[in-house]
Amino acid sequence: MVHLEQKKLLALLTLFLLTIISCKKEAATYEDNTIPPYSEIPTIEVNNYVNRLYIDMIGREPTDEEMTRDSDYLEENDLSTEARIEIVNTLFFNTDFIPGDTSYTNAYYTKLYEDTKARLIEGASDAEINQEYNVYRNNAIADSLAGNIGGYEQNMIQADRLEAVLNSKAQLRDGLINIRKMYERMLYNSIYDLINMGAFNFINATFNDLLYRFPTEAEFEQSYVIIDENQPAQVFGQVAQNKSEFIDIMTSSSEYEEGMVRWAYLTFLAREPSTAEVSELTPSFVSTSNLQSIQRQILISDEYAGFEN
Repeated sequence: MVHLEQKKLLALLTLFLLTIISCKKEAATYEDNTIPPYSEIPTIEVNNYVNRLYIDMIGREPTDEEMTRDSDYLEENDLSTEARIEIVNTLFFNTDFIPGDTSYTNAYYTKLYEDTKARLIEGASDAEINQEYNVYRNNAIADSLAGNIGGYEQNMIQADRLEAVLNSKAQLRDGLINIRKMYERMLYNSIYDLINMGAFNFINATFNDLLYRFPTEAEFEQSYVIIDENQPAQVFGQVAQNKSEFIDIMTSSSEYEEGMVRWAYLTFLAREPSTAEVSELTPSFVSTSNLQSIQRQILISDEYAGFEN
Protein backbone atom coordinates (compact mmCIF):
# COMPACT_ATOMS: atom_id res chain seq x y z
CA MET A 1 0.00 0.00 0.00
CA VAL A 2 2.82 2.30 0.93
CA HIS A 3 4.61 1.28 -2.25
CA LEU A 4 1.54 2.29 -4.31
CA GLU A 5 1.34 5.64 -2.58
CA GLN A 6 5.02 6.25 -3.36
CA LYS A 7 4.35 5.53 -7.05
CA LYS A 8 1.48 8.01 -7.08
CA LEU A 9 3.64 10.61 -5.36
CA LEU A 10 6.45 10.03 -7.86
CA ALA A 11 4.04 10.40 -10.79
CA LEU A 12 2.68 13.67 -9.41
CA LEU A 13 6.21 14.97 -8.87
CA THR A 14 7.17 14.05 -12.45
CA LEU A 15 4.11 15.85 -13.83
CA PHE A 16 4.94 18.88 -11.72
CA LEU A 17 8.51 18.99 -13.01
CA LEU A 18 7.37 18.63 -16.64
CA THR A 19 4.97 21.51 -16.16
CA ILE A 20 7.72 23.71 -14.77
CA ILE A 21 10.07 22.83 -17.64
CA SER A 22 7.33 23.58 -20.15
CA CYS A 23 6.64 26.94 -18.54
CA LYS A 24 10.31 27.81 -18.58
CA LYS A 25 10.51 27.17 -22.33
CA GLU A 26 7.59 29.51 -22.98
CA ALA A 27 9.07 32.15 -20.70
CA ALA A 28 12.21 32.20 -22.88
CA THR A 29 10.24 33.56 -25.86
CA TYR A 30 10.21 37.38 -25.99
CA GLU A 31 7.40 38.73 -28.13
CA ASP A 32 8.95 42.18 -28.33
CA ASN A 33 12.39 40.90 -29.32
CA THR A 34 13.46 42.39 -32.70
CA ILE A 35 14.99 39.73 -34.92
CA PRO A 36 17.50 41.14 -37.43
CA PRO A 37 15.38 41.56 -40.59
CA TYR A 38 17.97 40.28 -43.07
CA SER A 39 19.58 37.50 -41.05
CA GLU A 40 17.61 34.80 -42.85
CA ILE A 41 18.17 36.07 -46.41
CA PRO A 42 20.01 33.27 -48.27
CA THR A 43 23.15 34.03 -50.26
CA ILE A 44 21.42 33.09 -53.51
CA GLU A 45 19.01 36.01 -53.04
CA VAL A 46 21.89 38.37 -52.32
CA ASN A 47 23.55 37.14 -55.52
CA ASN A 48 20.32 37.72 -57.42
CA TYR A 49 20.20 41.29 -56.13
CA VAL A 50 23.80 42.00 -57.22
CA ASN A 51 23.15 40.42 -60.61
CA ARG A 52 20.04 42.53 -61.12
CA LEU A 53 21.87 45.72 -60.16
CA TYR A 54 24.57 45.15 -62.75
CA ILE A 55 22.11 44.30 -65.53
CA ASP A 56 19.79 47.24 -64.80
CA MET A 57 22.54 49.80 -64.17
CA ILE A 58 25.33 48.96 -66.61
CA GLY A 59 23.73 46.47 -69.00
CA ARG A 60 25.67 43.31 -68.16
CA GLU A 61 25.99 40.61 -65.52
CA PRO A 62 28.76 40.91 -62.93
CA THR A 63 31.89 38.86 -63.35
CA ASP A 64 32.55 36.09 -60.81
CA GLU A 65 34.99 38.39 -59.04
CA GLU A 66 32.47 41.26 -58.90
CA MET A 67 29.72 38.93 -57.70
CA THR A 68 31.84 37.54 -54.87
CA ARG A 69 33.15 40.96 -53.85
CA ASP A 70 29.77 42.69 -53.74
CA SER A 71 27.76 39.81 -52.24
CA ASP A 72 30.36 39.31 -49.50
CA TYR A 73 30.35 43.04 -48.77
CA LEU A 74 26.57 43.10 -48.44
CA GLU A 75 26.47 40.07 -46.15
CA GLU A 76 29.37 41.31 -44.01
CA ASN A 77 27.35 44.50 -43.46
CA ASP A 78 24.02 42.72 -42.81
CA LEU A 79 22.55 43.94 -46.11
CA SER A 80 22.39 47.44 -44.64
CA THR A 81 21.11 50.43 -46.55
CA GLU A 82 24.59 51.96 -46.34
CA ALA A 83 26.16 48.89 -47.96
CA ARG A 84 23.61 48.94 -50.77
CA ILE A 85 24.24 52.65 -51.37
CA GLU A 86 27.98 51.97 -51.53
CA ILE A 87 27.55 49.41 -54.32
CA VAL A 88 25.03 51.51 -56.25
CA ASN A 89 27.26 54.59 -55.99
CA THR A 90 30.22 52.57 -57.25
CA LEU A 91 28.28 51.71 -60.39
CA PHE A 92 27.18 55.34 -60.71
CA PHE A 93 30.45 57.12 -60.09
CA ASN A 94 33.53 54.86 -60.15
CA THR A 95 35.85 55.92 -62.98
CA ASP A 96 38.56 53.27 -62.48
CA PHE A 97 39.40 51.34 -65.63
CA ILE A 98 37.24 48.25 -66.18
CA PRO A 99 38.07 46.01 -69.17
CA GLY A 100 35.27 46.15 -71.71
CA ASP A 101 33.38 49.00 -70.02
CA THR A 102 36.14 51.65 -69.74
CA SER A 103 34.67 52.32 -66.27
CA TYR A 104 31.50 51.64 -64.30
CA THR A 105 30.36 55.22 -64.72
CA ASN A 106 30.88 55.11 -68.48
CA ALA A 107 28.90 51.87 -68.68
CA TYR A 108 26.13 53.43 -66.58
CA TYR A 109 25.79 56.47 -68.85
CA THR A 110 25.93 54.29 -71.94
CA LYS A 111 23.02 52.23 -70.57
CA LEU A 112 21.08 55.38 -69.65
CA TYR A 113 21.65 56.82 -73.13
CA GLU A 114 20.45 53.62 -74.80
CA ASP A 115 17.41 53.41 -72.50
CA THR A 116 16.52 57.02 -73.28
CA LYS A 117 16.78 56.38 -77.01
CA ALA A 118 14.54 53.34 -76.55
CA ARG A 119 11.96 55.49 -74.77
CA LEU A 120 11.94 58.39 -77.24
CA ILE A 121 13.32 57.42 -80.66
CA GLU A 122 12.53 53.71 -80.82
CA GLY A 123 16.06 52.72 -79.89
CA ALA A 124 17.68 54.15 -83.03
CA SER A 125 21.29 52.99 -83.12
CA ASP A 126 24.18 55.42 -83.26
CA ALA A 127 24.98 54.02 -86.69
CA GLU A 128 21.49 55.00 -87.90
CA ILE A 129 21.81 58.46 -86.37
CA ASN A 130 25.23 58.87 -87.95
CA GLN A 131 23.84 57.81 -91.32
CA GLU A 132 21.08 60.42 -91.05
CA TYR A 133 23.65 63.00 -89.95
CA ASN A 134 25.82 62.25 -92.98
CA VAL A 135 22.86 62.66 -95.35
CA TYR A 136 22.17 66.18 -94.06
CA ARG A 137 25.87 67.02 -93.90
CA ASN A 138 26.44 65.94 -97.51
CA ASN A 139 23.34 67.82 -98.64
CA ALA A 140 24.65 70.91 -96.88
CA ILE A 141 27.98 70.63 -98.70
CA ALA A 142 26.18 70.20 -102.03
CA ASP A 143 24.02 73.27 -101.33
CA SER A 144 27.08 75.27 -100.35
CA LEU A 145 28.85 74.37 -103.59
CA ALA A 146 25.72 75.28 -105.55
CA GLY A 147 25.46 78.63 -103.80
CA ASN A 148 22.21 77.66 -102.09
CA ILE A 149 22.87 79.35 -98.74
CA GLY A 150 19.35 78.78 -97.44
CA GLY A 151 19.50 75.06 -98.20
CA TYR A 152 22.98 74.84 -96.67
CA GLU A 153 21.81 76.44 -93.42
CA GLN A 154 18.71 74.25 -93.10
CA ASN A 155 20.65 71.04 -93.71
CA MET A 156 23.34 72.06 -91.23
CA ILE A 157 20.70 72.76 -88.59
CA GLN A 158 19.33 69.24 -89.01
CA ALA A 159 22.85 67.76 -88.97
CA ASP A 160 23.77 69.69 -85.83
CA ARG A 161 20.67 68.43 -84.01
CA LEU A 162 21.59 64.83 -84.78
CA GLU A 163 25.18 65.43 -83.72
CA ALA A 164 23.84 66.86 -80.45
CA VAL A 165 21.99 63.59 -79.81
CA LEU A 166 25.18 61.59 -80.38
CA ASN A 167 27.17 63.88 -78.10
CA SER A 168 24.62 63.84 -75.29
CA LYS A 169 25.90 60.63 -73.69
CA ALA A 170 29.43 61.91 -73.06
CA GLN A 171 28.25 65.40 -72.18
CA LEU A 172 25.76 64.08 -69.62
CA ARG A 173 28.46 61.82 -68.15
CA ASP A 174 30.89 64.74 -67.92
CA GLY A 175 28.35 67.07 -66.32
CA LEU A 176 28.18 69.44 -69.29
CA ILE A 177 24.42 68.93 -69.68
CA ASN A 178 21.67 67.48 -67.47
CA ILE A 179 19.11 64.79 -68.24
CA ARG A 180 16.53 67.42 -69.20
CA LYS A 181 18.82 68.70 -71.97
CA MET A 182 19.35 65.15 -73.23
CA TYR A 183 15.57 64.75 -73.46
CA GLU A 184 15.26 68.02 -75.39
CA ARG A 185 17.78 66.78 -77.93
CA MET A 186 16.03 63.42 -78.28
CA LEU A 187 12.77 65.20 -79.08
CA TYR A 188 14.18 67.86 -81.40
CA ASN A 189 15.66 66.07 -84.41
CA SER A 190 14.67 64.59 -87.76
CA ILE A 191 14.44 61.01 -86.43
CA TYR A 192 11.81 61.91 -83.81
CA ASP A 193 9.99 63.90 -86.49
CA LEU A 194 10.06 60.93 -88.87
CA ILE A 195 8.70 58.56 -86.21
CA ASN A 196 5.97 61.06 -85.27
CA MET A 197 5.30 62.70 -88.61
CA GLY A 198 3.08 65.76 -88.69
CA ALA A 199 1.91 68.15 -85.98
CA PHE A 200 -0.91 65.84 -84.82
CA ASN A 201 1.38 62.89 -84.15
CA PHE A 202 4.20 65.02 -82.77
CA ILE A 203 2.00 66.67 -80.13
CA ASN A 204 0.41 63.41 -79.02
CA ALA A 205 3.79 61.67 -78.92
CA THR A 206 5.51 64.31 -76.79
CA PHE A 207 2.69 64.27 -74.22
CA ASN A 208 2.59 60.48 -74.12
CA ASP A 209 6.38 59.98 -74.11
CA LEU A 210 7.05 62.51 -71.36
CA LEU A 211 3.86 62.66 -69.30
CA TYR A 212 2.33 59.20 -69.88
CA ARG A 213 -0.91 60.75 -71.11
CA PHE A 214 -2.36 62.39 -74.20
CA PRO A 215 -3.16 66.12 -74.26
CA THR A 216 -6.55 67.45 -73.36
CA GLU A 217 -8.53 69.03 -76.15
CA ALA A 218 -7.51 72.52 -74.99
CA GLU A 219 -3.85 71.53 -74.67
CA PHE A 220 -3.86 70.01 -78.14
CA GLU A 221 -5.44 73.07 -79.74
CA GLN A 222 -2.88 75.40 -78.18
CA SER A 223 0.00 73.08 -79.02
CA TYR A 224 -1.18 72.75 -82.62
CA VAL A 225 -1.02 76.53 -83.10
CA ILE A 226 2.59 76.46 -81.91
CA ILE A 227 3.80 73.41 -83.86
CA ASP A 228 1.85 73.69 -87.10
CA GLU A 229 1.56 77.46 -87.45
CA ASN A 230 4.58 78.75 -85.53
CA GLN A 231 2.30 81.16 -83.75
CA PRO A 232 2.38 82.05 -80.01
CA ALA A 233 0.10 80.09 -77.69
CA GLN A 234 0.10 78.91 -74.09
CA VAL A 235 1.10 75.48 -72.79
CA PHE A 236 1.21 74.86 -69.04
CA GLY A 237 0.80 78.59 -68.48
CA GLN A 238 3.82 79.54 -70.61
CA VAL A 239 3.95 81.02 -74.10
CA ALA A 240 5.78 79.33 -76.97
CA GLN A 241 5.68 80.01 -80.69
CA ASN A 242 7.85 77.27 -82.21
CA LYS A 243 8.83 73.63 -81.69
CA SER A 244 12.00 74.42 -79.73
CA GLU A 245 10.15 76.60 -77.23
CA PHE A 246 7.36 74.04 -76.98
CA ILE A 247 9.83 71.27 -76.10
CA ASP A 248 11.52 73.54 -73.56
CA ILE A 249 8.19 74.10 -71.81
CA MET A 250 7.31 70.41 -71.91
CA THR A 251 10.60 69.35 -70.31
CA SER A 252 10.33 72.10 -67.68
CA SER A 253 6.84 71.13 -66.54
CA SER A 254 6.05 69.51 -63.22
CA GLU A 255 4.36 66.67 -65.11
CA TYR A 256 7.63 65.92 -66.93
CA GLU A 257 9.39 65.70 -63.57
CA GLU A 258 6.72 63.34 -62.25
CA GLY A 259 7.01 61.41 -65.51
CA MET A 260 10.69 60.80 -64.83
CA VAL A 261 9.80 59.27 -61.46
CA ARG A 262 7.19 57.10 -63.16
CA TRP A 263 9.71 56.01 -65.82
CA ALA A 264 12.22 54.99 -63.14
CA TYR A 265 9.61 52.88 -61.33
CA LEU A 266 8.38 51.28 -64.53
CA THR A 267 11.97 50.55 -65.59
CA PHE A 268 13.20 49.03 -62.33
CA LEU A 269 10.05 47.71 -60.65
CA ALA A 270 7.69 47.23 -63.60
CA ARG A 271 4.94 49.10 -61.79
CA GLU A 272 3.54 52.59 -61.41
CA PRO A 273 4.63 54.51 -58.31
CA SER A 274 2.04 55.46 -55.73
CA THR A 275 1.05 59.09 -55.24
CA ALA A 276 3.12 59.13 -52.05
CA GLU A 277 6.17 57.78 -53.86
CA VAL A 278 5.89 60.40 -56.59
CA SER A 279 5.53 63.13 -53.97
CA GLU A 280 8.56 61.86 -52.07
CA LEU A 281 10.98 61.56 -54.99
CA THR A 282 9.96 64.39 -57.32
CA PRO A 283 11.28 67.35 -55.23
CA SER A 284 14.90 66.16 -55.27
CA PHE A 285 14.74 65.72 -59.04
CA VAL A 286 13.13 69.15 -59.48
CA SER A 287 15.91 70.87 -57.56
CA THR A 288 18.84 69.02 -59.18
CA SER A 289 17.64 67.36 -62.43
CA ASN A 290 19.60 64.42 -61.01
CA LEU A 291 17.98 61.20 -62.18
CA GLN A 292 20.34 59.20 -59.97
CA SER A 293 18.63 60.56 -56.86
CA ILE A 294 15.42 58.82 -57.98
CA GLN A 295 17.10 55.65 -59.18
CA ARG A 296 19.14 55.20 -56.00
CA GLN A 297 16.06 55.21 -53.77
CA ILE A 298 14.50 52.45 -55.86
CA LEU A 299 17.67 50.39 -56.28
CA ILE A 300 18.37 50.15 -52.54
CA SER A 301 14.79 49.25 -51.60
CA ASP A 302 13.80 45.83 -50.27
CA GLU A 303 11.19 45.60 -53.01
CA TYR A 304 13.80 45.94 -55.74
CA ALA A 305 16.31 43.71 -53.94
CA GLY A 306 13.72 40.99 -53.37
CA PHE A 307 14.33 41.00 -49.62
CA GLU A 308 10.70 41.53 -48.63
CA ASN A 309 9.12 38.80 -46.53
